[in-house]
Amino acid sequence: MFKHLFASMNEMLDEIASKYDKATGARKKELQEKLRTLKAMSDTFIEEWLLFEEKLAAFHQQQHHHPLYAANMMDPELEGKRSDEFVRGQGYYKLWMYDEAIREFSAIVSKQPDFTLARVYLAMSYLRRGDIAESYSHFHFLAQLTNNLQMRAISYNAMGCIQAAHHDNMDKAAEYFNLAFQTDPSSVQPLMEMGLCCEKKGQLQFHQQPYR
Repeated sequence: MFKHLFASMNEMLDEIASKYDKATGARKKELQEKLRTLKAMSDTFIEEWLLFEEKLAAFHQQQHHHPLYAANMMDPELEGKRSDEFVRGQGYYKLWMYDEAIREFSAIVSKQPDFTLARVYLAMSYLRRGDIAESYSHFHFLAQLTNNLQMRAISYNAMGCIQAAHHDNMDKAAEYFNLAFQTDPSSVQPLMEMGLCCEKKGQLQFHQQPYR
């Protein structure tokens, strides 16, 4: 299923890359809209990861008091942090009520700046509301803050997608995708599946640099 999806994304990206330079007017707007579609799909991947992380954390919490369950298996991102504010924020986010979600998650990170899962939700809420600068700022902060390599790689990937889709800066996007790869190679597997890049000497080699 995923290979078919990535093949479709790759086909769309190939079309954008081959026609973007010479496109003008309505045609260029059409290509930009397709690029925004790819960004939306990337957002969806991040959101699906959030949902999985939430289910996994709930399982850990449920099993936490089981005598055969190792205490160190509890997700440190939620242990002692699953407050009413966090649960409300998740609920608002799932209902697409991003202003309310931002209010809840902003209150959380102001008191617990190192609560990275709450900050990911906050960054995604800003992104969904269209506040690209705020979203980018929080992902950037996450990339500098967290020791969780997967979370850091996700943040780099998100910044790469924002640079590509919203700022048209494909060189900067490639830089962030490379940082994500160096942090957690599996995090950029979708890019490799799409045929956009491959691994070469410990770096990502982009087949169509500089994209434009």
